[in-house]
Amino acid sequence: MEKDRKFLFKEMKKKKSFLCVGIDPDIDKIPAIFKNDKKPLVSFSRSIVENTINQAIAYKLNIAFFEALGPEGWEQLEEIAAFIPKECLFIADAKRADIGNTSAMYAKYFFERLGADAITLHPYMGIDSLEPFMQYDEKWNIILGLTSNPGSEDIEMLQTSNGRYVYEEVLLKFGNAIDADHAMFVVGATHPQKIQSIRNILPDHFLLVPGIGAQGGDLESTIQFGKNKFGGILINVGRSIIYPKQIENSIEKNIQRETQYYQQIMENYF
Repeated sequence: MEKDRKFLFKEMKKKKSFLCVGIDPDIDKIPAIFKNDKKPLVSFSRSIVENTINQAIAYKLNIAFFEALGPEGWEQLEEIAAFIPKECLFIADAKRADIGNTSAMYAKYFFERLGADAITLHPYMGIDSLEPFMQYDEKWNIILGLTSNPGSEDIEMLQTSNGRYVYEEVLLKFGNAIDADHAMFVVGATHPQKIQSIRNILPDHFLLVPGIGAQGGDLESTIQFGKNKFGGILINVGRSIIYPKQIENSIEKNIQRETQYYQQIMENYF
């Protein structure tokens, strides 16, 4: 099943949501109730999915938290991948890219064995480093554009000799090379003043927007400046949802409360 822009927009309208839930299962942070399980990342992630499915358009699994546990982590990652709902986009947040034969092996694992619909990629080795990922016609390449971290100013915000920023060169180069049903770009909500100009550069492509919630990005301005005729944005929220403030007695109710908070703001834009 190809999860192209039309598919995503259909799900967005159904759920009145742009929400991508970021699953970053830090073994040191997950609630104690899950730590005693034989597969704590699996039970924790299953709880997240079960309590956000009515609002989530996508799930983004941060691969680093699984890699850190070695073979046990990879096994749990593959078990979690199997229960990501089919109507949701499954993003492997792996930030890969290398010379061709290495990228081909990354693509083979994440797209074929793991079954991810999309993978995050860094662009700084050029188009040829992404070509193996681009060979998968029904998959998404999610390319780092202007990231949400303070260090984005170190390289991404440098101006080139033609006056454009490095991140703008990335958007133009890869936006022209990969069509809007196969490429998204990471644009941090911590740069609200840039989102509107980025949308002018990429009128049709989807943006994956981190930085809402714990990093302090503004949700409403992000939607106003970032959405397009196909919805056009996936707004990633991780820590605020998966590690919510304890208000209710139930972990599940706290997760549901936070998820509904974001969705209720988003539904005003449908």
